Amino acid sequence: MCRHSVIAGGRGVRAIGDGNIDWSETLWKYFRIDRFISILKSRTLYFASANQFVDVFEGAVAVQVDDGPVDPRYAEMESTEKAFFELKRLTKISCWHRAAYESDAMWKLYAGEHKGIAIVTTPERMRSAFKPFRLKAEYGAEELWAGPVEYVDLAKIRMRDTGMLDRFFYKHRAFEWEREFRLAISLRTAEEFGVKVPVDGILVEADLDALVDCIVLGSTISAEERLVVTHHVELAGLADRLRRSTLLGRPRYV
Repeated sequence: MCRHSVIAGGRGVRAIGDGNIDWSETLWKYFRIDRFISILKSRTLYFASANQFVDVFEGAVAVQVDDGPVDPRYAEMESTEKAFFELKRLTKISCWHRAAYESDAMWKLYAGEHKGIAIVTTPERMRSAFKPFRLKAEYGAEELWAGPVEYVDLAKIRMRDTGMLDRFFYKHRAFEWEREFRLAISLRTAEEFGVKVPVDGILVEADLDALVDCIVLGSTISAEERLVVTHHVELAGLADRLRRSTLLGRPRYV
């Protein structure tokens, strides 16, 4: 629906796992209006700690269903499990939706019943857009990892050999409808070296001109809200990227 040229530059991202990324795939992120305007002003995107997500299965390598005989995968519980759970806060994640078109469900979930904004991008744009993240200016830059989430039946298998970062690119099959693409930064090594890591998320600087393919206005935004959003988009130099939701189109029957 939108195709502006990609600006070369930036430190880029590293592909997680087997590197199975379609760099031209269309990705969406839905926001409420105030959050979107904050992004335009700060030119940063929020990466949430994995322990901030509502999904209690984040980072899990299995799902144990206690309605029958002892699960052979967990005949003996390991003492290190609590430590793995605590380390979730050291993984910071930005989630995007993989789809060629806008999603009515995503508007409802993340943009207040279509009363919000969506940014459209591609992994290639992300590779050009994100700036190196450092916990402090004098520290080294952290690696930025990316890839599509793989959905597996965690009620049947146990991915015990999955690494501390890789596990956040797998989710229980019940969430397959999300069609998620993730960016992630692990601050585990930083903490091991005594660096204080924020409990919650971090803000990662981005070149919005490189990141944004287009900006889609939700279908229930009022005229006044549209003027406010347009003003901030113009100040950010992205006015040519602004689009209206296809859900504002006029239905025809003959």
